[in-house]
Amino acid sequence: MNIIIAGCGKMGTALTRILVKEGHDITVIDSIPRKANDLINNFDVQGICGNAADSDVLEEANVGKADLFIAFTASDELNMLACFFARHLGAKHTIARIRNTDYNDQSNTFIKQTLNLSMTLNPDQMAAQQMFNILKLPSAMQIETFSNRNIEMIQIKLKPNSPLLEMSLSEIRKRYKVPFLVCTVERGDEVYIPDGSFVLRAGDTVGIVSSPADIQKLLKKFDLLQKQARSIMIMGGSRAAYYLAKKLSFIGNSVKIIDKDAARCRDIAALLPSISVVHGDGTHQELLYEEGIRSMDAFIALTGTDEENILLSVFASSIGVPTVISKVNSEELSRIAARLGLDCVISPTKAVTDLVTRYVRAMDTTAGSKIETLYRVAGDKAEALEFMVSADFRGKEIPLKDLQLKKNTLIAGIVRDRKTIIPAGSDCILPGDSVIVISAGHHYRTLSDIIK
Repeated sequence: MNIIIAGCGKMGTALTRILVKEGHDITVIDSIPRKANDLINNFDVQGICGNAADSDVLEEANVGKADLFIAFTASDELNMLACFFARHLGAKHTIARIRNTDYNDQSNTFIKQTLNLSMTLNPDQMAAQQMFNILKLPSAMQIETFSNRNIEMIQIKLKPNSPLLEMSLSEIRKRYKVPFLVCTVERGDEVYIPDGSFVLRAGDTVGIVSSPADIQKLLKKFDLLQKQARSIMIMGGSRAAYYLAKKLSFIGNSVKIIDKDAARCRDIAALLPSISVVHGDGTHQELLYEEGIRSMDAFIALTGTDEENILLSVFASSIGVPTVISKVNSEELSRIAARLGLDCVISPTKAVTDLVTRYVRAMDTTAGSKIETLYRVAGDKAEALEFMVSADFRGKEIPLKDLQLKKNTLIAGIVRDRKTIIPAGSDCILPGDSVIVISAGHHYRTLSDIIK
């Protein structure tokens, strides 16, 4: 497909890398020549230096033949205007990033309808939701949801004292009478889509699929269930911090935000009077001790700098804070954070690129079952996809044991009439089902693609 990306910052660059790898023709636009040239040279894409809301620039980018126009510039208003012009000049679909907290859900709906946008994205709000989910289930490193939360995939890291060590997956399922499926195992630099004979080891990062209620039971049986975080310290008064604190305070959590910008502190205090806001430099350990970091259930690093978030999180972990979450956008720094022992790393960039990638693949589907959800998991080396099964799926009504799936592909879950099914060999896929597929080394666009 022909895709135009306006804005060559972190998100624009990450999305360009992914979409080029998936075989799309990409044109980038940025008002700063250096940024556009970097993407042109690094990814062999077409590039234009200019204002994305300038009709001449859009016509030079051949926007009239674009299947998708994505606006990721630093300005919400420029993104909206650029998408509006792109649509009127012939772009088939448009996506705008809108981050300002002044644009609430109601105004976003109005904007989307009025400007005929295909989608609006708020990375900070998406990241805040991910962090909120983890704080409700702090035993998990990551939580991905499917089919309106009827089924979830969580990632846990096995410690040296885990009861699951040196047991095969088939033995684990026999011992623990809860419906679940281990669908990924990350061990060092390798990712496995395991079968029943796979044996778990200390240090493995394990992806588990089950219903939300059964995940709770399972973690309790694994002796991994932690209490929900009630007292939370957030470092940095970012937009993501605002969205997260709003959610947490609404359900009665004790929240404290620390930021070194006095004006930002005043703004947050006015918007969220039920939380505690502290003006100060969180890199000073004395301040953190004075504000009670040792007694907190969770510490969330949400400053504007990845490196600062990592260092603060390492410190919080070192003094025994039970749950520590870091916001890290850089892929390289995310890997470094993992090596430093930080298990919960949230990336707004990854959340956005996963959603846009899903949207692009759904657009590219000419036949077969529609992609509903897509997540890159296990260090981005595997994908978890949700498909809505259509009547023309060529594997329908065939027992799963008789389906010849491609290598490193696993059917991890089925949702039928809101009922979660952890599939066995005798189960079949029916039209109307939601099906969760885990794969490594593939980029599936339809459910039929998983069959040899």
